[in-house]
Amino acid sequence: MTDHLQQTPEVKERFAQIYEREAILEVQHLGKRYVTAKGETEALRDINFRVHRRELVCVIGPSGCGKSTLIRILAGLESLSSGAVLVDGKPVSGPGRDRGMVFQGYSLFPWLTVKGNVMFGPEMSGHPHNIADGMARQWLELVGLTKFADAYPHELSGGMRQRVAIARALVNEPRILLMDEPFGALDAQTRAKMQSHLLDIWKNLDITILFITHDLDEAIYLADRILVLKAHPGEVQELIEVPVPRPRTPGQSMTAEFRATRAHLESLIHPPEVEAGTPEEAAVLGQSHMIRFTNVTDNVE
Repeated sequence: MTDHLQQTPEVKERFAQIYEREAILEVQHLGKRYVTAKGETEALRDINFRVHRRELVCVIGPSGCGKSTLIRILAGLESLSSGAVLVDGKPVSGPGRDRGMVFQGYSLFPWLTVKGNVMFGPEMSGHPHNIADGMARQWLELVGLTKFADAYPHELSGGMRQRVAIARALVNEPRILLMDEPFGALDAQTRAKMQSHLLDIWKNLDITILFITHDLDEAIYLADRILVLKAHPGEVQELIEVPVPRPRTPGQSMTAEFRATRAHLESLIHPPEVEAGTPEEAAVLGQSHMIRFTNVTDNVE
């Protein structure tokens, strides 16, 4: 908890209830290194955090901090170099049905219908066709796409395709839904609708969500807590309890709690630039900001 982000008694009670629940996901001293032709690169260093059952945690950080690498490790799609990832106390050693994954790209099979895409997981798990069909219809109803069951992905809007991707991830009834900037490619209006739709799904399911985003407003609107990473290598900078009450509404972006949280995140992600210490340094900085590519005669400021 960040001390100067004040919480109401209702918000404090909500976090007390969250921390009473079991930890679904535990990340212990996680590290990731890559070996390249130029030598070893450290992408993540000593990452530690827990996510409790039915909690929604967002992960943010500057470009290059390793957000996508982290979530791919949690999904079992990439190996770690050190530490451990535990789901329900068991080490993660690869992909599993206990974790569903939604990518920024829609990652749907273009040759399958909407229903066929959602049925794919259950059929691969050995469910008979009629059972998989019923499961797919149930989840398509939940995400509001029953009328489009026989459509193909190219016939859908971006938001609808992402709803199919969410249904396909949830049909296997995972304990955790991992989402890697799933709304990043959507326009602002569709993105806002998808955020509200995700919260509606989350409220009605026994699901825990870890959500990667670069959008600070999105993180505050969605999350119970926000994990802030710093870059080069990615390390935990802070784990913030969001003081904005639930249920969340778009109008809360103007409240004092929302604005204070956003200002604090801005200070972590985009710290003030260090001022030059000497007149000579100031002159060099000034020159670096005065590069011109053409002869400009009009004063536009």
